[in-house]
Amino acid sequence: MEFTEKTLSSKVAYDGKVVHVEYDEIETADGHKSFREVVRHPGGVVIVAETNEGKVLLVKQYRYPLAKTNLELPAGKLEYGENPDEACKRELEEETGYDAGTWESLGYINTTPGICDEKLYLYYAKDLTYNKPHPDEGEILQLFEYTKDEVFAMIKNGKINDSKTLCALLRAYKID
Repeated sequence: MEFTEKTLSSKVAYDGKVVHVEYDEIETADGHKSFREVVRHPGGVVIVAETNEGKVLLVKQYRYPLAKTNLELPAGKLEYGENPDEACKRELEEETGYDAGTWESLGYINTTPGICDEKLYLYYAKDLTYNKPHPDEGEILQLFEYTKDEVFAMIKNGKINDSKTLCALLRAYKID
């Protein structure tokens, strides 16, 4: 069985600072014609940072699209063409003030493949050294340290429901 779709035409519907939206006419493998709206995103990085005491770093920040604060792992957007292996180091320091002596790639996830090409690269960081946070202008964060048991209890009771955080924690701690 063939699972491909051929692009017949494409036009830019929106060209923003972070995302671009394309409106594509497509043809499915069985010859059916349809349309796809595709959000193009540069991607990002997510970091499971574990302190030398075995605690997980989480940040609380306001998420405008949700109109509420969210508790999540340190993360950030890639600049177009930026290397994720470098971006994770930058984001960890900016958001938490920590540098990591040891980094491990946990692969990547596709956040919403039905409509968006965003790819998030997941990392595990340990052997942390604290310096000073350097958040982006306008980025207001509060840093927390929790044990793994506390983190998984907050997931279970719905206090942590950020998808990138859930996926990265699953990769870091639950899959061997």
